[in-house]
Amino acid sequence: MNAPIDFSAVKTRQMAAWASGDYAVIGTTLQLVGEQLAEACDIRWDERVLDVAAGNGNATLAAARRGARVTSTDYVGSLLERGAERAKAEHLLVTFLEADAEALPFEKASFDIVLSTFGVMFSPDQAKAAAEMARVCRSGGRIGLANWTPEGFVGQMFKTLGRHLPPPAGVQPPSLWGVESHLRSLFGDDASAIAVTPRQFNFRYRSAAHFIEVFRDWYGPVHKAFAALPADGAAALEKDLTDLLNRMNRAGAESLVVPSDYLEVVVTRR
Repeated sequence: MNAPIDFSAVKTRQMAAWASGDYAVIGTTLQLVGEQLAEACDIRWDERVLDVAAGNGNATLAAARRGARVTSTDYVGSLLERGAERAKAEHLLVTFLEADAEALPFEKASFDIVLSTFGVMFSPDQAKAAAEMARVCRSGGRIGLANWTPEGFVGQMFKTLGRHLPPPAGVQPPSLWGVESHLRSLFGDDASAIAVTPRQFNFRYRSAAHFIEVFRDWYGPVHKAFAALPADGAAALEKDLTDLLNRMNRAGAESLVVPSDYLEVVVTRR
């Protein structure tokens, strides 16, 4: 018989990974995704918006720029601090609060719109995280998501990491949130409609070596993977990541432009 998954222990390790490095170095390059998601959700002035697993606040800022009353949450306080710095620089009024995506500290139907860009998909208990987003969203409200796909570059990067440092047994891969059928199973009867738009984000770096250098220093999961491996294991991971990057590079030998598929999702709350 399989032992039950200790989601609390998994989450503790995840928090340590995301708190390592400095995700904001990577996160700020993804701002376009937050802007596009805000438009897809048709955010209106004074709507109540919750950003779940907000990181350094891409969707938070996009919603606030559109006049929404935004609450930005993440379980890593240092990431919220970076979001708060960005909001202050733009004179945007945003509430920042440490919160777990699987146990949101809000009443039922507290928000008109609930957002997450490449955030909630990493929750270990996927069904619970989806249920919490649905619970705090009012009937007729929208849940907007941007999720990496399994086949896209980031999905493949995490598969590569998993070959060198296996993920916790029994935990579903985050990239399942980038599969439409899985989204429909997660939100089920809570959704009156689910609109899915395939999109791509282009990672732009000097070279594969430059990408790996930046992600090894600043992107928590990659940072932790390299730190956990012995020298020969780290070298093997670097080689596999280099091969993946070069294979997916569309810019030729002089630069690196790697498109990564993601799903832009708008769930209408029943």
